[in-house]
Amino acid sequence: MATQLLMPKATAVWLVDNTALSFDQIAAFCTLHPLEVQGIADGDVAAGIKGVNPIQNGQLTREEIEKAEADPNYRMKVSEPKVRVAAAKRKGPRYTPISRRNERPNAIKWLVRNHPELKDAQIMRLVGTTKSTIESVRENTHWNSANLTPMDPVTLGLCSQIDLDLEVKRASKGAPSPEELDEGTTLMTAEEALARAGGRASTEEASEHEYERRAPEAEEAFDADSVFSKLKSLKSDADD
Repeated sequence: MATQLLMPKATAVWLVDNTALSFDQIAAFCTLHPLEVQGIADGDVAAGIKGVNPIQNGQLTREEIEKAEADPNYRMKVSEPKVRVAAAKRKGPRYTPISRRNERPNAIKWLVRNHPELKDAQIMRLVGTTKSTIESVRENTHWNSANLTPMDPVTLGLCSQIDLDLEVKRASKGAPSPEELDEGTTLMTAEEALARAGGRASTEEASEHEYERRAPEAEEAFDADSVFSKLKSLKSDADD
């Protein structure tokens, strides 16, 4: 990719004032029209612009200027920058190929049905749609709602499985657990907590006392039965 010249008009002002380059050479280097460069030299164009030295900002060398001054047909080239600056990422909705844009309502319906925890902004990032379209699909007011079929956006190629899993994980991070949904998030008062703890203790104590009360009775019943059986056996022996 060709390096773009910074501040072309300001550079042209400096080249007109500090070099013997022709108007055509300056115009070609600064991507300007030769008449515009001539207007800069005459003071009709860029009167309030301060010249910028392209040698100081590393976009042109002194050797390149001297070579161009010696040959009127030579066209100067912008020097390669010593430091590469990463290009800014484009912000906006995800680009969707034209051939797959008709499938976005189906993907939205699948996401709304299978992942209701997803927010509209997350669905917009995944599918590359608008909030109004999401609302129309969710409320069944879409113009083609009768023919919509839920389809996985990963299968349709609208997003990757990694992106989908990431958005689902983000959405479910703050969701309450099933136990919290059943019991609710209301805190008990101190009296309720003590009463519940006391009730459990009294229940356990009553169970222990009931067990201790029933145990001797069972032992006594067992002893009486054995005694009567022994007596019956002795009586039968005496009769014989």
